[in-house]
Amino acid sequence: MLKRLYPRSIRARLTTIATVVAAVVFAVASALVLINVPDNLYGAVDGRVDLAVRRVAGETRVGRLPQALDVPSRVQLIEAVDDRGRIMGVSPGLNGRHLPAFPIARSDVVYSAERKLTGAREETEADYLIKAMRVDTPRGPVTVYAAASLSEVNRATRLIHTVIALGVPLVIVLVGVLTWLAVGAALRPVSRIRSELAVITGQDLSRRVSVPTTDDEISQLAATTNDTLDRLERSAETQRRFVADASHELRSPISALRTQLEVANAYPDETDWRATGARTLASAERLASIIDELLMLARLDAGAVPDRRAVDLCRLAEEQARRREGGRVPVVLHPCGPALVHGSSVQLDRLLTNLLDNATRHATSRIDLEVAVEGDAVVVTVTDDGGGIASEDRERVFERFTRLPDARRMDKDGSGLGLPLSREIAVAHGGSLVVAEHEPGARLVARLPLYRP
Repeated sequence: MLKRLYPRSIRARLTTIATVVAAVVFAVASALVLINVPDNLYGAVDGRVDLAVRRVAGETRVGRLPQALDVPSRVQLIEAVDDRGRIMGVSPGLNGRHLPAFPIARSDVVYSAERKLTGAREETEADYLIKAMRVDTPRGPVTVYAAASLSEVNRATRLIHTVIALGVPLVIVLVGVLTWLAVGAALRPVSRIRSELAVITGQDLSRRVSVPTTDDEISQLAATTNDTLDRLERSAETQRRFVADASHELRSPISALRTQLEVANAYPDETDWRATGARTLASAERLASIIDELLMLARLDAGAVPDRRAVDLCRLAEEQARRREGGRVPVVLHPCGPALVHGSSVQLDRLLTNLLDNATRHATSRIDLEVAVEGDAVVVTVTDDGGGIASEDRERVFERFTRLPDARRMDKDGSGLGLPLSREIAVAHGGSLVVAEHEPGARLVARLPLYRP
């Protein structure tokens, strides 16, 4: 039930919270005002009347009471009466009337009462605070009465009640309206961004949301949204290009394999099945190699984390050099010590395989392989003495399916995925792979974080 009553929109929630907080604050403040202000006003009148009674009683006690009593500020009526009802002193405002008497038990004690009177300034009866005090005088006991009107206190109290009864709800409503308008104005750019995002589809990621000039959180949100759309557009374009290039690269070995099988099937008596089997096996191996590289790239793109452990790159390099003994180009492994990296041994071995395969295709007489620990990094360097890589192509070679003219000429069966996959593996392990400046030939340098158990 509470969940259904709770507002769904941020605007309604903030307005509700602001209104409830304002209502609580004004309710507490109103309660404090209603409790304290009337009491303070009443206390001020009580204090003035009490002081007037005591002053006149003091004069009466020593026998200095004049017949016409001076009226203190805001104490309208004063009267001194003996036990037989004779007036010993009176203020001008009484005009021959008597203040109402009430029982007084002890002398020198001030007693209070409220009565309805018609004062000197009122035409109708009004509430008065009356105080009385009996004192003993040389002529006998005398009772002093003093009265002050409570009209101002009552008017002030009624005004406070009226202001609170009418003003507080009005202020609460005003707070709610202002909060609703202010939050609406603050969220208007968000609504515009949402509307603009709603029309952006996967087929057209070129559109961007408008960025407000307010330089606040909303403008930062819009800027971040545009940055995200930029990355999505680049990712979508890369994916489309990747799919197109993958289709093209896979079509070639599949077409070659199909052609060879169709020719062999059409002329079975004239076919050298041993040679045909060798050629189809080579095409199948190339197809399997491309698929393996594509699958590994897909896993890296998806952020898949394989089982990782401490891997000694020096040992992997030794195994690579041993496997390549007797090849077209010798691999010279420089002496190295333990170089531990925390990662996947399969992926790291694939990184070395791709770098050495690339160097083998371009090298003329020698490939140098170095593994060294430099500070907190393990540096793997593969250097060949081939034609090298032009400076403008040193980043292009890491684009998927990118093959430079020299690479196409030297190896028609390449896929253009080796170096991009190697860089993805290095980045996935927190490192990097770059083409360094070197003459003659090319030098590729991979830097990976050193693992310290």
